[in-house]
Amino acid sequence: MTVELITKDDLEQFRQTLLHDLKGLLTKRTEEPQKYLKSYQVKNMLKISGGTLHTLRANGTLKFTRIGHIIYYNYEDIMQLMEGPAKNLKR
Repeated sequence: MTVELITKDDLEQFRQTLLHDLKGLLTKRTEEPQKYLKSYQVKNMLKISGGTLHTLRANGTLKFTRIGHIIYYNYEDIMQLMEGPAKNLKR
């Protein structure tokens, strides 16, 4: 059985490496938007109230998926809604 000694310098080097790796993970940003958004994110994005969001769901203007008690919205559907009816007209 071999015995390996760990010195304070070894621990300090490990700490520095770990901190560097953690900072890299925390500062990494994704450029692509999330595919699905929650209600509060959609309200902030469209600058609408909860009641308005409910109306958009109820009249079928905005598609949604409910999983448990959480409602999710497809990002692409929201972008189409923001583009307005002019983009959806066929001539």
